[in-house]
Amino acid sequence: MFQNIGTTEIVIIALLIIVLFGGKKIPELMRGIAESIKEFRKASKEDKKE
Repeated sequence: MFQNIGTTEIVIIALLIIVLFGGKKIPELMRGIAESIKEFRKASKEDKKE
């Protein structure tokens, strides 16, 4: 899906995120994303056990 994304596109996306959310909100946003990923992995492991 993201096979055609290059370095330039990643930099543009990162700059847009910084402009939209500001420098202070980004760590909080990343923590929330990380927690969501952990919960998803935990749920998928539990589902595989059943």
